[in-house]
Amino acid sequence: MKEKITFLGIETSCDETAAAVIRENENGTADILSNVVLSQIDEHKKFGGVVPELAARSHLENIEFIVDKSLKDAKISLDKIDGVAATAGPGLIVCLTVGLNIGKSIAAFAEKPFVGVNHLEGHALSPGLENKIQFPYLLLLISGGHTQYLIVKNINQYEQLGTTIDDELGEASDKVSKSLNNVYPGGPVVERMAQKSNLNNIKFPRPLINSGDLNFSFSGLKTAVRREINKSKPLDNQMAYNICAEFQDSVIDVILSKLSLAIRLFKNKYDIQNPSVVLAGGVAANKKIFSSIKKVSEGEKFNISVAPHHLCTDNAAMIAWSGIERLRKEIKSTPIVIKPRWPLDIQNDVKSEVDIKV
Repeated sequence: MKEKITFLGIETSCDETAAAVIRENENGTADILSNVVLSQIDEHKKFGGVVPELAARSHLENIEFIVDKSLKDAKISLDKIDGVAATAGPGLIVCLTVGLNIGKSIAAFAEKPFVGVNHLEGHALSPGLENKIQFPYLLLLISGGHTQYLIVKNINQYEQLGTTIDDELGEASDKVSKSLNNVYPGGPVVERMAQKSNLNNIKFPRPLINSGDLNFSFSGLKTAVRREINKSKPLDNQMAYNICAEFQDSVIDVILSKLSLAIRLFKNKYDIQNPSVVLAGGVAANKKIFSSIKKVSEGEKFNISVAPHHLCTDNAAMIAWSGIERLRKEIKSTPIVIKPRWPLDIQNDVKSEVDIKV
């Protein structure tokens, strides 16, 4: 196998149409030759969330242009690509179909290997694009669709320690923002508003903070925010800022409580030098959440790693990187099916009742 593998990655699991070309380098990380992302946020703002049919239509209209641009930006032709990777799940079925089909078509035309990638694995491995991280490591994956603690033992080897039992953190942030009549997506809005808070007497619950496990629950917190908003009407700007700050503080308190437990569990399982906590997913871009996790992790003598801001949200560079890692280790994948529900700790060769052939 070549010393430096080059991959084309394609991502269409939700509302970003993305393609990227990356190449391994001598440091065991990646050179990002191109990373093109077309966001559909403006198309979905007025609906307060992603409309699957609109998202799929936008993917269809733009995917060929985005892939072509990624190749041109990388100054590379298909014959110089060693493989193609596309997101096979989890995600919206109608959106996944677009990227998976064009990825398979390009791979077949160019006679290159094709790898179907778990979107969550892309996030889990994304810090490795710029920093070499030793396995195993502790992963906190927080996004609009997932809130989980996992142990990443190696490529394709994941152990879930805990997950949400109802709403995801990113989803809850969107709902809080919408309740305050703000735009979608809500996470960045809530973060900005929280920065303008002053001292206040609002106190929201810390769901499952003393549960003794690593599961999350944000449904009750979301309800508490709505009640406070209704109680405080008419709502002035300062009260809105304070509500966002207390919501964010509640989330951080729960995450840190669970992190301390997760670190203890990790230490009981592994005795390694320089262990790492990896933060991945769109919510990882929240500066206060990251700084709080960094402080606790470093206090426990764990390194902390997070992908750069532009690689925290959905992108194709992370999909290409997962493809390279899988090809390098000759790990089997299932590119012929879409997996709209695909837990990260389920092996690639395990089919579920929701797998859809394309």
